[in-house]
Amino acid sequence: MKIAFYCPNKPLGHPEPSGDRTIARGIFEALNRLGHECREAAVFRARWFWRRPKGWLRAARALTEAFRLCRAWRPDLWLTYHTYYKAPDVIGPWLSRHLGIPYVLFQPMYSTKRRRDPRTRPGFHLNRAALLACRHAVTNNRNDVAALLRILPSRAVSLIPPGIFPEEFPRDEAAGLEVRRAFGLTEADTVLITVARFRPGVKWESLRFLLEALAREPLKREDFRLLIAGDGPLEDRVRDAAERSLSSRAILTGRVERSDLHRYLSAADLFVFPGIGESLGMVYLEAQACGLPVVALRQGGVDQVVEDGVTGFLVPDPDPDAFARAVARLLADRRLRLGMGRQASRFVQTRRNLHRNYRYLSRLLEAVAGGKT
Repeated sequence: MKIAFYCPNKPLGHPEPSGDRTIARGIFEALNRLGHECREAAVFRARWFWRRPKGWLRAARALTEAFRLCRAWRPDLWLTYHTYYKAPDVIGPWLSRHLGIPYVLFQPMYSTKRRRDPRTRPGFHLNRAALLACRHAVTNNRNDVAALLRILPSRAVSLIPPGIFPEEFPRDEAAGLEVRRAFGLTEADTVLITVARFRPGVKWESLRFLLEALAREPLKREDFRLLIAGDGPLEDRVRDAAERSLSSRAILTGRVERSDLHRYLSAADLFVFPGIGESLGMVYLEAQACGLPVVALRQGGVDQVVEDGVTGFLVPDPDPDAFARAVARLLADRRLRLGMGRQASRFVQTRRNLHRNYRYLSRLLEAVAGGKT
């Protein structure tokens, strides 16, 4: 089946790493592996485009180019990943209508409160139009289902759990030992790791919360090291905060490419990241695939990717002392830590495995294209 693919928030080739980009690339690659001919039909980044006249011109130009491509190529279905009020899809609905092909959305979002704010109202209405035009909507976040059912019938909404390709994150003890040695760590050291983009907003809030928690009383006498993997515009601020809170116990590794991340995760004993404002948090699945238990806050959709009490601990309130106690418990109990790590790896393999999830997506898209749903 020929599938025209589009990501209005971040094109597949966008240089900035993020969970959205990772999910989009995973869908694209999986559908091609499953025998479909999936092409990126537009690279127009729609984020806040309506705020400037040039944005509308760029949108019109992108729509024209996509129309020419699709008229010549004749796809069987248009699939858009992640339309919402900041980056609404204005290409797929028009092409679907004029070319007579089914229009499907993966991970759309719908929030009626956005229509009340003049700054977000245009994006709300453009996104609403995309949702009303779609034949089927698929979400990987159960927290979004209720909102989608406010605008779409239940038969047009499907939930596919979030996941990763587990083979991309194998536990590699030899590689982990190399990473430890590169940062002056030994096999005997207890190593925590966190992974984040150093940018303003919720990522910085999570890093600041984490550093504060790891400096609290329950952990002051614990002998551990913290690897902080990432980079970004707030790198100096993160470095200063780490120095103040943990001194030499914190090590900034710099940016780690996703293809190398399993090596760094394999160097650690425990993954720690609060996840303030995280809708899901793919990095939790990546860490668990490498056999790491997790400590995070019970916020957003984190409980969809971490099993509290089984693969880690989810702290119910944003309390640094409670977070520190959860970390201290795992540091003090090696047997519990290793057992949760084994459960974490099994959880990803059996219940958050994208090979299984995207086979279902493939069958669903074929049914939509064939007029069966």
